[in-house]
Parts: sequence; structure tokens; C-alpha cells
Amino acid sequence: MVTSTHEASHRIFQEHPEVLAPVFEALGLPPPAKSIIEAMSPDATEIRPMERRVDTVLKVEPSEGDRFMVAIEAQTRRAPDKGISWVYYVAYLRAKFELPVLLVAVCKNKPTSTWAAGPFESRVGPWATQVTRPFVLGPHNVPEITDASMVAEGPAMATISAIVHSESKNHPAILKMLARGIRAFDKATAKYWCEFVEIGLENTPARETWKGLQKMVATYFPGRGTLFEQTYLEGKAEGEAKGEAKAILRFLEARGVSVPEEARDRIADCTDLDLLNRWLDRTPHVKSVDELFAEDSGPTADQAEA
Repeated sequence: MVTSTHEASHRIFQEHPEVLAPVFEALGLPPPAKSIIEAMSPDATEIRPMERRVDTVLKVEPSEGDRFMVAIEAQTRRAPDKGISWVYYVAYLRAKFELPVLLVAVCKNKPTSTWAAGPFESRVGPWATQVTRPFVLGPHNVPEITDASMVAEGPAMATISAIVHSESKNHPAILKMLARGIRAFDKATAKYWCEFVEIGLENTPARETWKGLQKMVATYFPGRGTLFEQTYLEGKAEGEAKGEAKAILRFLEARGVSVPEEARDRIADCTDLDLLNRWLDRTPHVKSVDELFAEDSGPTADQAEA
């Protein structure tokens, strides 16, 4: 069964191939210099009706050195037949593209990481015809991102770190720092990364932690039932203004900001979309509803006299 964690763990390489550089460093490999990276079809099916699909396949063309393929597989747990499939993927891609193939497994716990490293052998007694040794990204070699500036510089790697360490006891601190770093981005970019992380964390305690840290509304990855999407769809059904108001109240609540009844009514009854949008943009930063309304309260008495 393909899970949300599975999808996000490999899809990030398709959408952000620049993450290969820090990933190679984590794996102890020299990063490909100034490379052209192309996402290829993951289909490894031959003419026979037998479906075999690699999660993500990339072709890497460095400015220096040889071209090669990278096959990326997200693995959330041990799978008895997966080793056989990986042997096939490597052999098939090597024959199809006539290029060397690196296989990378993305795991989020130590037992799965240890198993995924192989080796997976085609062996008779002491004789081995083929040996497959995947490179493994897991809690053992992916650093915990605990610096907001590192998140701003490399959100894709920070997202991988959050997913890989989602079963770690330290996940609340990792996610808190990730949320801080994401706030450095423009609204659209922040929405994108917030929901990508939520999808990757799936139905885990880490995902609930992340829901409490989300600051803005986004609609990326439709159909996944994320907090962002639920808020958006509920609001859309009630009209754009009511949707904006509901989003503001929902995220103030998620941040733990107290909203008195008078302020709640003011937000809920507002029909000025420009004003609602300004309030929504302030929602991630205010510590009280007074701060939310401050810039829209008109001049003070001193300002009026001046």
C-alpha cells in the first residue's frame, strides 16, 4: 500500500533535485558538480504484463565526470520481496539507459534502515552472480535540522530530515525549528512546504505536532485531508469572506492565541476581503488579537492632534 509518507519521501526528489547534493554528502558520496538532473519515467515494466515501478528515477549529468542514474525508493518498513525488486530495478535501468545506477532507500527507523542496506544477493553456495547494496538515508546519517537558517537555505533537505526523524523522540524540537525556518519564505512557498511536510508525516504523533505549528492556509496536494485543505474547503463552501474569517480563527486557535467573543464576532462578520487578507497575513506573527487589529484601528488621539 502506497502511503503519504511513501509518496512525499521520494516525490521531493522529483520536484527538488537540488537536494541530491546534501543527500550525497549524508551518504558519504562526492556530490555531483553543477549537474543537469532530469526526472525519468519510473516505469520498469517490460512487454510482459508484469508491473514494476521505481518510486523516482533521476538521470544525473555532472559538468565533470560520468553520467549516472539514481533510483530512489521510499521504504517505511521491511518488505520480504523488496530486495528482489530492487535487484531487478538496478539491472533493468542499467540495461535500458546504459548508465551506472545508484539505488537509494529512504527509511525512518533503524530496523528498516539496517535491513534496506542489504546486501541482496543472487547466490549459490559461495558463488554470487549479483550483489545489490542500496545506499540508505535514515536516522543514522540524516542530520537533525535544529537551526532555522539551515531550513531557509535548504527546505527540501529539512523536509527529508523531518520525515526521516518523525519517529524520533526529538521530533517536536525538529518540527518547531522547521516551522520557524519556513516563516522566512513568501506566503506561497511557505504554504507549499508546510503541506509537503504534513503529507510526509502521515498519521503519526509527529503530524499532530506539525498541525499545531502550521501558520498559514494552503491547498497543495488536494484530496489528502490536511489541516490547510480542510480549512480551505470548509471556507470555500461558505463563501470566500466567511472562508477567510474561518481560516483566521482556526489558525489563531491553533497557535494558542486567545480570541474574545467580541473579536471573534468582528472577524466572523467582516466582509472586506482586503482587510481579511491583511489579518490572515498577520496571523502567523501576532501574539494577541489586539496586535491583529492594531494597524486597522485608525489614528490614535495623539496622531489625530498631530
